[in-house]
Amino acid sequence: MPMAEIPLCVWRTRGQSFTFRGQSIRYWTAGQGAPLLLLHGFPTASWDWHYLWGPLSQRFRVIACDMLGFGDSAKPVDHAYTLMHQADLQQALLDHLHVAQPVHLLAHDYGGSVAQELLARHREQRANIASCVFLNSGLFPEHARLLLLQKLLLSRVGWLVARSFGRDDLVRNMTRVYGPCTHPSESALDDLWSLVAANRGTRILHKLANYVPEARAYRDRWVHALQGVNVPLRLINGAADPLCGAHMAERYRQLVPDADVVLLQGIGHYPHNEAPVQVLRHYLAFREQIDRCTLQQVAWS
Repeated sequence: MPMAEIPLCVWRTRGQSFTFRGQSIRYWTAGQGAPLLLLHGFPTASWDWHYLWGPLSQRFRVIACDMLGFGDSAKPVDHAYTLMHQADLQQALLDHLHVAQPVHLLAHDYGGSVAQELLARHREQRANIASCVFLNSGLFPEHARLLLLQKLLLSRVGWLVARSFGRDDLVRNMTRVYGPCTHPSESALDDLWSLVAANRGTRILHKLANYVPEARAYRDRWVHALQGVNVPLRLINGAADPLCGAHMAERYRQLVPDADVVLLQGIGHYPHNEAPVQVLRHYLAFREQIDRCTLQQVAWS
């Protein structure tokens, strides 16, 4: 059964703002229960979660923000954008919302790297993470593949590529990473372009792309977090994704102990948009598994 979407114009009216280190950040929250933090990817924004937002908020306290430089949040030109800074932002948002409980993470792409840093901080007792599910993320940089656009943004002419980036470029690159039968509609592409272009966002695309070398620099820290963290993990992966598809899932199986992997055949880089019903089913099954284990531990204690 198709899942109801939230139009971007409606989504935007439901957002709130808070200030993080002098910059305005847009965030959304709904529902009650265990906190679930949603982390979006590059170059889009938290509206990526709109298909899952309603069903998840019926069960959990769902929280998401447009990270600094993305969507409707501030996009300062003179800022050095880092994944470490974005992890700080997520923790500041949780503090702003007075979230004291352990937080569950659901992360995609760029957000997957932010989640890895939060897991590393959990190991250092600087964050309190209850579980983490990844969707198509470059968890192992040596196996992550880049689009030509990303390579150009990282080059000496990256600033020029960013400033000349337009809707047609977004459409061309989005089409390449979706599954063969799950391409986004023209109206969805219009909305995605609106989020990228908001606050003159194309001026900083090359700066945001610096997450690629940063992920390589922190590779060992973040992989060790996956291998040694004491929280439940799952990877739900669109197998047809040319960037982080079946090959990334196989690497995850090789490196992560007792790897929990769900492969979605024919689905590309955006499984939460391409196959939201499947993603929801597999995510809720994961959470039910955690609840059963918790009950068993209580029964034996």
